Amino acid sequence: MKILLVNKYFNMHGGSETYFFGLAELLRQAGHEVIFFAMQDEKNLPCEQSAYFVSNVEFNGELTAAQKLKAAFRMVYSFEAKKKISALIEKEKPDIIHINLFHRVLTASIVDAAKKHGIPVVFTMHDLNCVCPNHVMLDHGKICEACLHGNYWNCVKRVCFKDSRAKCLMAAIESDFNKRSGLYRKIDLFITPSECYKNKLEASGLTKSPIVHMKNFLPADTKYAVQGKRGDYVLYYGRLSAEKGILTLVRAMEKLENVPLIIVGTGPEEDAIRAEIEAHHLNQRVTMVGFQSGENLWQYVRNCACVVVPSEWYEASGYTACEAQAMGKPVVATNAGGLPENIVDGETGFISPMKDEAALADAIGRVMRLSDEEYQRMAEKSVANAKKLFDASGYVAKLLVLYANLKRRGN
Repeated sequence: MKILLVNKYFNMHGGSETYFFGLAELLRQAGHEVIFFAMQDEKNLPCEQSAYFVSNVEFNGELTAAQKLKAAFRMVYSFEAKKKISALIEKEKPDIIHINLFHRVLTASIVDAAKKHGIPVVFTMHDLNCVCPNHVMLDHGKICEACLHGNYWNCVKRVCFKDSRAKCLMAAIESDFNKRSGLYRKIDLFITPSECYKNKLEASGLTKSPIVHMKNFLPADTKYAVQGKRGDYVLYYGRLSAEKGILTLVRAMEKLENVPLIIVGTGPEEDAIRAEIEAHHLNQRVTMVGFQSGENLWQYVRNCACVVVPSEWYEASGYTACEAQAMGKPVVATNAGGLPENIVDGETGFISPMKDEAALADAIGRVMRLSDEEYQRMAEKSVANAKKLFDASGYVAKLLVLYANLKRRGN
């Protein structure tokens, strides 16, 4: 088969791109042809289809009022994206179009183009944009489901998207347009990385199409084995943003005597995290080491005592929790979204309530107090759990069956 993979970004921007590029490699290894459609960006990786990529529109910076208005309307429905993906479809004639991130840049127009050409559309739901204009179901840091059943104007009333009423208005208009135009009824198959996301989509009533829950996979070359040593420090690695719960983690560390924390990553909360560390006099125990990748990152993971994922939003899956378990590292995570679906509480780590620094500290302390024998058992169970849940070969085999069924039905 020839599969057209679609994503807003064509560079390593986040977890969605880990999935996107990983899936491309899996499909190629299985003997299928993969082509791409995305947004132009100077950070993009090389791609043979880049001439078809849609132009990059930034909503920040020096734009005239007319340019901002044009960009805002394009955020709802991009005729440029529709024209360019149509040209790519006509040239390449893919069997399946598999969409990932597309809201606000590629827009609903690409689904209309696919339907016009009779190509089945699969959509992997990496965030909550389908059911929430601000895509994270948070209202100023608190879980919010006010828009779940279609009243998207709550977003404007609450100014919950980037603290901008104008951006909230455009996000609400996009969500309302997508619902009224029947966008989600045009998609042939939804894939959700968690039961949580599946439940939210079903509750919204936006689609009658099949919704299949498939946990995200780890790369095909993942080594499922206990690695490194039992270190003496706790590790957080990932984006430093408010919904990731790092401020709660720092406060939890104050309750743990003599336990170091290493924070790996960059993001908009860096200054706030540094201030929190300073305020709680934790400079000697909490270290921020910035962005790390490749072997430098994996050394931090291999040699930690446990990985903490203190998220405070409906996390899709939590790649760090998956990766850590594959390396035999216990995971302490909150009960946020899909995270508790991937951890066996008390066996591969511990689950803590969101935004509860005392409970989080207790969960971390439980790992630190394990005997060497208990720790080794937890490490081995973590590896076995990761192999069972995140194996790439099983994922692609199931996906290819779904593709084949859609193609057969389309013919």
